[in-house]
Amino acid sequence: MAPPLRPPAIRILDCPVDALPQDAVLRWCLDAARNSPRARILLTANASHLVAMQDDPALHAAAQAADLVTPDGMSLVWAGRWLGGRIPQRVTGIDLLAALLDHAARDGLRVFLLGARPAAIGRFVAHCQMAYPGLEIAGWRDGYFGPAEEAALVRQVAASRADMLFVAMPSPFKDIWCERHRDALGVRLIMGVGGAFDVLSGLVPRAPRWMQAAGLEWAWRLALEPRRLWKRYLMGNSRFLWLVAKEWARRRAPAVQA
Repeated sequence: MAPPLRPPAIRILDCPVDALPQDAVLRWCLDAARNSPRARILLTANASHLVAMQDDPALHAAAQAADLVTPDGMSLVWAGRWLGGRIPQRVTGIDLLAALLDHAARDGLRVFLLGARPAAIGRFVAHCQMAYPGLEIAGWRDGYFGPAEEAALVRQVAASRADMLFVAMPSPFKDIWCERHRDALGVRLIMGVGGAFDVLSGLVPRAPRWMQAAGLEWAWRLALEPRRLWKRYLMGNSRFLWLVAKEWARRRAPAVQA
């Protein structure tokens, strides 16, 4: 039986965020990978996603069409609670990817790895072969391709007969791309994982656990790549707080009497 299209979700800035703990999300993913007759998309959202959705109709549409949207940042957990919902915990794409690879190795599920730089994807494939004995990698390729190569790439993924596709490319490109091609990719579960390949293979260090728990992983990444990320985090996070505050005030305002 296919998993439900979406459990009850909490809307944050018009994005549906599913209030599920990580173990429930993991079960949902495995059920989709084993049984779904159509590709299911899991979108891992953070504050940057929700800010970008305000100005990007294609990204907004991709989030609405996703079968599950998980809170990849503590900011979404806090925002959900401020807006009257309860999101039990952050569900990180990195941790979920590692758990899914482990289950895939034990359960005979085939995976396709797409994204990252050419050297990075090679290193990640080697890491998976060592860390997850028995994992069947149906195919892989880096994330550097142009529009003229997309059709061939989609055919490559479909021909691999993979059960799960993990896409390590930047947003919003990966989210829009996955939704555009979901029915042609021939997989049961599609999950965008951002920079997870680089982190799990050891190319990029992950923030200490205390920073993750405090919701400061963004500050760690900003310190590692200040030139590339300063605008996204400093300006984007400020806008996110402003938008959430406006939404909180709007919801608390008394209804205008006719």
